[in-house]
Amino acid sequence: MKLFYRKYGNGPPLIILHGLFGSSDNWVTIAKSLAENFTVILPDQRNHGQSPHSEIHDYDSMRDDLFELADDLSLKKIFLAGHSMGGKTAIAFAMKWPEMLNGLLIADISPFTNEAGRNSIYSEHNNILSAVLSIDMTKVSTRSDAETLLSEKIESEKTRSLIMKNLQRTGNNSFSWKINAESLLKNLDKIMTGVERRQDYNHQITGFPVIFLKGENSDYIPPDDFKDILMVFPAAELIEIPGAGHWINADKPEEVVKNLRKFL
Repeated sequence: MKLFYRKYGNGPPLIILHGLFGSSDNWVTIAKSLAENFTVILPDQRNHGQSPHSEIHDYDSMRDDLFELADDLSLKKIFLAGHSMGGKTAIAFAMKWPEMLNGLLIADISPFTNEAGRNSIYSEHNNILSAVLSIDMTKVSTRSDAETLLSEKIESEKTRSLIMKNLQRTGNNSFSWKINAESLLKNLDKIMTGVERRQDYNHQITGFPVIFLKGENSDYIPPDDFKDILMVFPAAELIEIPGAGHWINADKPEEVVKNLRKFL
């Protein structure tokens, strides 16, 4: 799949992947902060932003989309970062093509299925997608109309703000969603999956720096997971970001920039 992407700056290539319900827009400020250090490439993953929609939405497909983008741009070696769902895509890419990476940063997601928190996280995402699909877009003539309807289903103002970034005008007093909520809901089980948790990994991934960023106020990387992360990425560094929740790039963008600059 040919992904839409934005490109900023000069230097070694760095690709940053957004999370579920996000888009390349979410990372523009960080990309511009890094433009003197890297050529920053921000794709919209499938079923998000301006990239094509598909009934297929799993990590193998998103991993292959990323490889196709790198190949189209003639990139042989890249730095790679990803947040949440984008982090799992980046991990899938690292496990398939480790020789293409100069460095890997994963923002607030474990490679593994979060068994303890799975039900609550699944329920939250299910509610968000169901809320988006429940809105009769023929009754939406302004952004305020959409936000009012969303507020009846989604209590969190922060979450509503993220979803509202996916609203686009398609004509006179006409709006639509950029995200393919129907496909994302259908594939939510696949989005929630992760790397198989095993006690023996035949091919540990080494040869480049690996950083996991964890939001202090987030439970997306359970405390016991880091020992298993080291079985896959034995040189990984875990850094907790004080005061940050799951959306580290929004809560503490300067910390994300600082840690990406470590790659240099």
